[in-house]
Amino acid sequence: MRATALAMIFTAALSLTVAIDAQQMPTSPPGKRDTKLITGGTYAVDPHHTQVLFAYDHMGFTKNIGLIAAPSSGTLTLDPKAPQKASVTVTFPVANMRTGITELDQHLLKPEFFDAAKFPTATFKSTSVKIEDGEAEITGNLTIHGVTKEVTLDAEFVGAGMNTMMKKETVGFSAEGVIKRSDFGIGGGVPVVGDTVELKISAAFEK
Repeated sequence: MRATALAMIFTAALSLTVAIDAQQMPTSPPGKRDTKLITGGTYAVDPHHTQVLFAYDHMGFTKNIGLIAAPSSGTLTLDPKAPQKASVTVTFPVANMRTGITELDQHLLKPEFFDAAKFPTATFKSTSVKIEDGEAEITGNLTIHGVTKEVTLDAEFVGAGMNTMMKKETVGFSAEGVIKRSDFGIGGGVPVVGDTVELKISAAFEK
């Protein structure tokens, strides 16, 4: 009897929680591809929705893919009236890199590759932004494995608006770029394993 009563209470509480969550869920995406929704100022990176996808040639057979997610810190300064003056800095813990293969993840963190114990983070810091036809060319300094090189990313505005779940103004962007890992002292396996690494970035920032 007591177990049945507890089960009924638990079920009722669960149903109430689901109902509340359903009420809080917006009926349409709050983010819109509308720059008028950007108020500007300083935004903090949303670590739960910012990721870097990387791809490289593996022995001429496949394009292997991996992911680096959950940046430890990052900021975006943005003025919608002068987007070319925007600046962004994002830092990722190298240990957050995942390929889906545990042994490979562990191997990549060793001294012959990323040497994560000695160089635990990768950082991108913009130095200039060019705007043309609604798209941005972001140039900045990328630091990996203790080596800093200039890279350029082709970025695109995805959307902005008030995140009704987090109650924060949010802006989102996507970007693409190409680097050579040997430029950063991580050339192990070249040329059997490709030197060129393609980057696809999804980034969200909250005010």
